[in-house]
This record gives sequence, C-alpha cells and structure tokens, in this order.
Amino acid sequence: MTSHQISTREQWADAYAELRAEEKDLTRRSDALARKRQALPWVPVTTDYRFETNDGTKTLAELFDGRSQLIVRHFMHGPKTPEGCPGCTFETDNLVGAVAHLAHRDVTFLLASRSPLDVLNAYKARMGWEIEWVSSEDAFDRDFYEIMHVATPRRPGHMLDVMELMALSVFALDDGVVYHAYSTYDRGTDALNATWQLLDRAPKGRGENFDGWPGRRDEYATA
Repeated sequence: MTSHQISTREQWADAYAELRAEEKDLTRRSDALARKRQALPWVPVTTDYRFETNDGTKTLAELFDGRSQLIVRHFMHGPKTPEGCPGCTFETDNLVGAVAHLAHRDVTFLLASRSPLDVLNAYKARMGWEIEWVSSEDAFDRDFYEIMHVATPRRPGHMLDVMELMALSVFALDDGVVYHAYSTYDRGTDALNATWQLLDRAPKGRGENFDGWPGRRDEYATA
C-alpha cells in the first residue's frame, strides 16, 4: 500500500491552488531574472581563438554563422573525459532539437570540446545528433573556466590544467566585435534540460539513486 498522502478531489484542488500560486510567483521571478541576465554588461573578446570545424579552421566570430548571437555548450570531451561525459550526452539529447528553432531567432547554438574533430564527429554520429560540434583550443576553455572561477590552479612550469566541466557561454556580435555576454556551469545549466524538468513534475521526482543513470541512450539496453 502506498505511503503517500491520499485525498479527495476537493482536497487536491485546494493543495493545487496553493502550489499554483507559488508556481506563478516563480515564473514571474524567473522572467525578472532573465531580464537581468540579458542586461549584463558585455565584455569585448580580444583573444584570437581558433576552432577546428568540418568547414576548416574558424575564428570565434565566424562561428556565429551570419547571426548576431552565439551559444556555446562546453561539452566534456577531452583529455580528462576521452570517452565523452554521460551527463553532457544526456543534456545534449535534450538540446539538439532546439538548434533549428534558435537559428530562426538569430541564435547559433553549437558544442565545443577539446577532443580532436574526428573523435567528436564519430561520437556525434553514434548519438545521431545534427548539431555543429567544434574542436576548441585549450586557451578557450581555460579562459572561460577562469571567468567562471572554476579553473584548476596553475602549477609552476606548467600550463594551466583546464578542468572539464558542464558549462555554457554566450556571445554577441555587434559591428564586427565579439562580446562575452554570459556564462554558467554545473547546476546553472540544469534548467536547460527538459528531462530534469519533466522529472521534477513526476511523483517520485529525480530519484536518489544515480548509479548508471543518466547514461548514453545506446547503453541502456545493455545495462
């Protein structure tokens, strides 16, 4: 027998009305936060970052692909995560469908990782994703992880050992100048994942046992 509270329809309606009022308040606060996020000052990007793409080497400005806004999803696929991060894979499953819609709102969305381009292409084909995925220089990840205050400390005589982390960086292109507008990482990307949001509305929520979950879609059958 269930241990969850059982009620009449009338009792449920009363509880729902109270919850709904809080949800509406959260929506209003979320809208206000979005406006503050969009109002953040822009910082000119002066470093000449280069990316390996399927159309050759490109600058950060060229990644905009003719649009004025660029969202880069830092995907953990590199020296520290040579097999690709299952969590990043899980989130990307939820994001690839947005690419075409974003493009029609003047936003280019792509993935960037430190692994070689051929490795990223193979992983993308395995997952069946239709999304631009570029191979980035260490400097790009290092600089923006430093901006987010999550870089590994420098060691004497060594280049900064970049920490691979689930992150997002947003840029604007105005009059030929690229500006950094926003970045977030870890739980800051949580709201972008539709599966988390659906689980938050399921009776048992996100659950407590994450051993082997979330995983890659093609591995669930053999788990």
